[in-house]
Amino acid sequence: MQFTSRDVAQVEPTWKQFVPSATLEDVDPHRFRFDWRSMELGATTVLRYDLAAQVHARTQPDDQLLVCRVDAPDAQVWSHRQTLHGGVPWITDGAQVDATWERGARVRAIVFDRTHAETALRQVTGDDRVQLKATGLSPHSPADAERWGSMFSYLDGTLVEGEALDPLVMKELERHALMLTMTSFSTTFSDALRRPSQRSGAPASVRRALAYIDDNAHLPITIDDVAAAAYMSTRGLQYAFRRALDITPTEALRRARLDGAHRDLLARNGASVATIARRWGFSNSSRFAAAYREAYSMPPTLPRT
Repeated sequence: MQFTSRDVAQVEPTWKQFVPSATLEDVDPHRFRFDWRSMELGATTVLRYDLAAQVHARTQPDDQLLVCRVDAPDAQVWSHRQTLHGGVPWITDGAQVDATWERGARVRAIVFDRTHAETALRQVTGDDRVQLKATGLSPHSPADAERWGSMFSYLDGTLVEGEALDPLVMKELERHALMLTMTSFSTTFSDALRRPSQRSGAPASVRRALAYIDDNAHLPITIDDVAAAAYMSTRGLQYAFRRALDITPTEALRRARLDGAHRDLLARNGASVATIARRWGFSNSSRFAAAYREAYSMPPTLPRT
């Protein structure tokens, strides 16, 4: 969704579609201008907007996890917990956060469905007791804030209006956004990662995981799906692969997809190199070419007829 409006009555309902708790207060209608862009990424929404107005905005999400960054020269952001800083991302799973600015601001935000995110994190940790909560509002460090901003810029540049992404790529992008966010901020996910990982049954589990990868590498599966198929947590699968094969499950899945792309290139089925790369989950052509060259000591080219 992408639009520009000067109508306050149109803007707030649109905003509430994605952040139901959001409200606009003390808006100057004579200076109001709203440039909105939002993209769906599975159960996650990536949104960016420029709001030219004197504004007091308020949000208090219920069934969502909201990560937001407000860039404005005079932005003030606060909650009852602490004073935040304009230009630095913050996270809330229910704590009320207010923001004000006088002239205009650019806002970047990612909205996670809380139930979906919690299910994904339980799979990663192998702990069904994990309840997803933000235990602080600010990133761990300036470096974490910078990483989150870089991740958002990458998503914003990748999710082009009107251009459909391969489901495999979309699922990986959604997982990347969730994992980087969870490790950049203080959450219960960080606590769960510090607990001992599951380590039993590695050889049989690794075999099940490899068989699942071989059968499904052409589909939009993630490492969480592989772990579930092997009846393990994602952390347990990581440990089992390291112990048994000295590689990560991600490396195994990447090799399987490279093998699939290699077979398709040799088959000369009429598809271009870029199409074959996307089919196997490689959205960046230069990275695909580098990985292919490393694996097969040659560039990814179609055989001559």
